[in-house]
Amino acid sequence: MADTTITLLAPAKVNLFLQVIGKRPDNYHNLFSLMCPISLYDTVTLKFRPNDPFISLDCSDPNVPNDDSNLAHKAAVAFMKQRKHKIGLEISIHKQIPVAAGLGGGSSDAAAVLMGLNRYFDNLLTQDQLLSLGLSLGADVPFFVYQKPALATGVGEKLEHFGHLKPCHLLLINPGYGVSTTKIFKNLNLRLTKCKKIHKNFPFNKRGFDAVQYLCNDLETVTASLHPEIGKAKTALLKNGALGALMSGSGPTVFGLFPDAEDLGEAHNRIKQDFPEWKLYAAELVV
Repeated sequence: MADTTITLLAPAKVNLFLQVIGKRPDNYHNLFSLMCPISLYDTVTLKFRPNDPFISLDCSDPNVPNDDSNLAHKAAVAFMKQRKHKIGLEISIHKQIPVAAGLGGGSSDAAAVLMGLNRYFDNLLTQDQLLSLGLSLGADVPFFVYQKPALATGVGEKLEHFGHLKPCHLLLINPGYGVSTTKIFKNLNLRLTKCKKIHKNFPFNKRGFDAVQYLCNDLETVTASLHPEIGKAKTALLKNGALGALMSGSGPTVFGLFPDAEDLGEAHNRIKQDFPEWKLYAAELVV
């Protein structure tokens, strides 16, 4: 095989609904979540070197490690273990998705590496095998291998396609720092979660998703208690025309849903003027 380069787009995700059902014996939590890819992407480039058995990684964001602790690097190592013959690989990641933001950027990069390697090796692994390999790396990785809006259960690995979402514009607000998912779950009080009632009254598999009525995230109260910017960001989005607003994942990124690009653009300009320290991103649901 000659040197080959494959470039992939690795999308971010938002959780339109995130219910924490309970803690498992392995200390993870069972979830019920409606997850959707969005049009905010990292770019992952894989350069294969058949005569060089080493894996290297370079990322444009200085906050992301370039060594074997990076999830994308771990994905490459895990995939190579499926083959007897090792080849060299250079992984380059151009980051657009903020780090530790509740948007799944690291998991998406890892999934892109798995899918790029699988393409290079003529679909060595089946979809189910890729999903299983992704789960060994992290709970969100299977969703990014799946590549479609999905209802996720278990720790997030059991995925069912959700085809009832309508196209929608999103304005994302990131306060400029990351949070620890482990810390957020550690501070979660399951007695105070609120999404259970909504889930009980809304048959997700039979109807479309009404964002105004059903947006919910059991982790939001926890993160907002530690980072007041969460509440400020939601208020700013709703004040400026968002149909609904919610924190994604364990945060701290908050997103607002807008009916069209014009309304979103006006909200972006006003919020940027009022809160210049926030990072703003415009995107769409990928449905």
